[in-house]
Amino acid sequence: MTKHSGSNLNHNLGFLLRLGSGWGYDGKCEWFATWAPATNRDHVLQLIFQEDNHTAVKFFIQRDLPDDVRAELTQTILELGGRVEEKVPRQGYVLISPGTAEGQRLRECWALPDRPHRFFVPYTFVEACKVAGTHLRQIFVENGAPIPIHIHSSIANVNARSTLSSRIMHSGGDPHATPHTARVILADPNTEVFQALIKTYDGNPAVHVESYLWVKKCIEKGIVSFTPVVFKNPGGRRRGEERTQFNERDDELLCGWIASKIPYKEIGGRTGNRLYQQLLELSDEPEYSWVTRHTWQSWRERYKKNAERMDHIISAIVAETKPILGEKGQYGYVREKAPKKKRKVKDVKDEEDLRVEMNELQSQKPLSGLLPPEGPPIPIAGPSDDPMHMHVVGGNGPEEELDDGDDDWAIRVGGGPPPGWAKRRPSEGLPEGSPNKRARLHEPHLMPLPGVHVIDQAICDIAMEFKFTVEEVQSYYDKCGEMSRTRERFGKMREMLSAHFSEDN
Repeated sequence: MTKHSGSNLNHNLGFLLRLGSGWGYDGKCEWFATWAPATNRDHVLQLIFQEDNHTAVKFFIQRDLPDDVRAELTQTILELGGRVEEKVPRQGYVLISPGTAEGQRLRECWALPDRPHRFFVPYTFVEACKVAGTHLRQIFVENGAPIPIHIHSSIANVNARSTLSSRIMHSGGDPHATPHTARVILADPNTEVFQALIKTYDGNPAVHVESYLWVKKCIEKGIVSFTPVVFKNPGGRRRGEERTQFNERDDELLCGWIASKIPYKEIGGRTGNRLYQQLLELSDEPEYSWVTRHTWQSWRERYKKNAERMDHIISAIVAETKPILGEKGQYGYVREKAPKKKRKVKDVKDEEDLRVEMNELQSQKPLSGLLPPEGPPIPIAGPSDDPMHMHVVGGNGPEEELDDGDDDWAIRVGGGPPPGWAKRRPSEGLPEGSPNKRARLHEPHLMPLPGVHVIDQAICDIAMEFKFTVEEVQSYYDKCGEMSRTRERFGKMREMLSAHFSEDN
């Protein structure tokens, strides 16, 4: 058999493991190792695949791996002090190709509960140990099975996810678990989702949320250790623990507080919660540091159960200080606030009714003056825009024919003659002071006429002043019954109409 010299490995005792290879009589390549003294020219490597008793770690390589891969793995294992077996060892490593059918078959057939020291790792495990310079222990194993670990999507870096997955597999874990089946969830602690995951699984002792740095720390320590939990006091007194007892000084301070806030018991409030809550709110002030000896509930119960005795002490303090009832700082008295001006609901309703009626009037034609049922002549506004041009209906003047057509408000078309209502009357051309010319009315109200009721006269004045019909004014007055309110309403309506239908529009 022809021999080819191989690598030299350092031994702790100063010897080298000299490897060689050759072709056997059956035509297969065989590897051998011999011990020889170390020389300066030999390359030195650490025997990481040897136990403390110098026993070689056993390996089994998946048979359907390419020949060059198997040969390289065998050489590296022997260089690092290990041993390659033709059969699956009882204790050692089975190198498989993850994701293949043969790798899955080997795991299903040879992963037995009674063989806890038989580990199934990717064939890249050998190179990873060589690069790390140490034998990577299988720490991510629980009850003989890989610990299911989920790499959360918050770790977005692809290279970081790949590195984490490789480290977990080389140390015995399963990095392909889902969030529902995982024993450990790795996430980025610099994201908000990390705290959300902690809160989600805080009550589940079977699931641990860890940072992505957790894998490296466990490998360096050689043991799996989860982030410890600390005790958070849930409140209340523990069983068997003595509570802080009240003393005379506590009673004196409590009575002084009550005397300053509620000097007279008749006011009430000495057994309320707020009085003692306010006391605890002053705990940051030096003169009230004593309040932290008890909870506000305990201070309240202390007075409640000893009210009769403490009332005498409080009365003695009040008799000495003589506070005035209602002084600033006493419980129940606060700074008086200026009363808010309330808007009358009636005014709001009137304004809404006014707007509704205005909208109805805008959609209608202008109305001419109407004749009251009975009584003397009443001046009303005509179609002219001038409020001083009034028609007198029912008097002794010349009668005019009533036109039932739709042209009451005819307009001038083109070069045609102006409508009848636009022509100047003969009496209007008379000189000032002529007996035939009607006197202008400068007063806002007409003089009372004999035989006319004062209310009817006021309704007519409103209709004339704001250019509305008597029936409209009469209808609203019958509803409200107030003349001043009626005048104010139609005054607002006229202002709104004038603003909406101005000459510019």
